[in-house]
This record gives sequence, C-alpha cells and structure tokens, in this order.
Amino acid sequence: MAKIEVNNVYKIFGTEPMNVLPSVKEGATKEEILEETGHTVGLDNVSISVEEGETFVCMGLSGSGKSTLIRHLNRLIDPTDGEIIVNGTNVMQLSEKQLIEFRKHEMSMVFQRFGLFPHKTVMQNVAYGLEIQGKEINERNKIAMSQIEAVGLQGFENQYPSQLSGGMQQRVGLARALATNPGILLMDEAFSALDPLIRSDMQKQLLELQSELKKTIFFITHDLDESLKLGDHIGILNHGRLVQVGTPEDIIMNPADDYVEAFVKDVNRAKVLRARTVMVKPDKFNGKDVKLSESYKVDEDTYIEEFLPKVLRDRSTIVVVDNKGDTKGYITEKELAISLSKTSHNEPAKTS
Repeated sequence: MAKIEVNNVYKIFGTEPMNVLPSVKEGATKEEILEETGHTVGLDNVSISVEEGETFVCMGLSGSGKSTLIRHLNRLIDPTDGEIIVNGTNVMQLSEKQLIEFRKHEMSMVFQRFGLFPHKTVMQNVAYGLEIQGKEINERNKIAMSQIEAVGLQGFENQYPSQLSGGMQQRVGLARALATNPGILLMDEAFSALDPLIRSDMQKQLLELQSELKKTIFFITHDLDESLKLGDHIGILNHGRLVQVGTPEDIIMNPADDYVEAFVKDVNRAKVLRARTVMVKPDKFNGKDVKLSESYKVDEDTYIEEFLPKVLRDRSTIVVVDNKGDTKGYITEKELAISLSKTSHNEPAKTS
C-alpha cells in the first residue's frame, strides 16, 4: 500500500464551490470557471500515489496548485471533492482531536520562510515538536541535539535565529521537522528563499539525510533542476491539473505535452540521465564496429556526465554493470548522441 494516496481531488475556492464542481468535472478550464463564476480552481481531478521511503517532487509555475496540494495532505486545506489517504487512514474522516494527533506524529512540515520562534534558541526550536508531544525535557533535548548534529549545527544550539544565516535557519527548520521522527516530511518551497550556493548545499544535505533516514518526502518547488536532483518521481501541475508523473528520466525523455517540454528543453541531460537509461541491452548490441578491449565499466546508476568525457576522448565503449558486476548493456558514442538530443511525445502522461 502506498504511503500517501491522493484520489481524484478537486479544490475550488469561492463562495459556492459545490455548485461550480459539476462544470469543472465536465471539463471547464480554470480560466472559464473564473470568468463565468468568479471561483478559482486550485486542483482539478488530481490523483497521486507516493510510495514509502521515496521523495516525490511536485512542481509547476506560480498558481499551478502545488502549494494547495501539499496543504491537503495534513488537512490545512480540505478538498471540495476527493479523498486523501495517509498510511491507510482517510484523513477526511478524522475528528478535530484525531487530526491534531495525526499532525503531531505522522508528518512534519518545513516551510519556505523557516517559521522559527525568534525568542527560542536553536535547541528550543528543534525540540518544540517534542515538547508538544509531551516528552520530558531531558529526552527532548537529547533528541534535539542529535538532529542538530545531523544537520551540521553543533555548537550553535544556544544561539537564537537572528544570529544565524538564512541557510542555517533552514537547517534548524529541517532538524525540527525530523526531531519528532515523522514518517512523512512535507517541504513547501523549503529552499526557495535561499541564495543559490546555500540552496545547493541544502539539497545535498537533504539527499545525504534521506539516504540514511528513508523518509517519505513530499517536496514542492518551481525549480526544475531542484526537482530533477531530489525527486525519485516528479509530478508536474499546470492550472491545477496534473499533466505528467514520472521519474526524472521519464520527464526528460518523454515530455507529455508542450508545457512539460518547455520546462525541460534547456536541461543538461547528461546530469539527469543514467547509464541504464541510455544503454543498449546485450542481445541488441552490435559490437562489430567497436573494440570491447578498449571499453571500461560503469555502474548502471552512473550519470552520463561522469563518463561522457571518457567516451568522447578515447572513443571508448562503456560496459554497464549491476552491483554484482554482471553486464547489463553497452553505450557507445551513438547511444550518447541519441539520448542527449532526443525529444519524444510517443508516450502518454503518466498519472499513477
């Protein structure tokens, strides 16, 4: 069972959303609904499944509905129609008391603007969720300190937010979210307010933490490079509609429509595509014109950019192997040329 399931969710903002809902279900666009009724369509029949331990990135331009969507997961916003299921629980059926407990234990949220208490120290900010859970001060300080160390802020635990840089403040926010040991981490444009170098550092930090913690992360961004770097799967929203869901390779190699293609057209594919994506399998490989004696091996998850210079410089053939060392396929200049220039609309949008 998926960790998070969003099933046919609609969100319409306005005074009479239920009266407008039938028109939306019949295919009226966001612009038509706004012009005819004065209502705003936030989400239009969105369905997403997120597996346990994966990082799902939802991206789109401003007004696409991505922040509206993430706020449905912990019921900061209720849908006009549809259901939200987390860990097998339909959150729409929770009472107010149950919802409070659900938010305390099931998930934590990291916001774009940090949301730290200015009058509390780093230690007190990180331990806040544990305090709400009712844990004793010694226990919560011990847990908080371990998370402070995990995000590289040891030595700053007695500082106040005003004494920290923006990147350090966001590390505090991340540590606070992790301290309660939630199964799900919601991150709404969490790194968008940071300078580029600090943002890149935070992305690296999140990847390192995720490799150890294996949390289920739902990450919102408007930045394609960030989504490609962080996401196991990416969902792209346009005017409240989910137009494509797929792996970074899916999105790059097979954009679902012109909107997605516009996003990916300037992406450096060598940084996104892996050896396993572009290789030719052994039974389809014609090795007559290459010298396998001059080949060298790479793991199937290696990014193209890591071996591209070798191929171009030495005209080498790449032998792609799995973690056991068994040959899975081959890559020559031909495969690289095709993969780094390919754009195809042959596959439909994936919205599973």
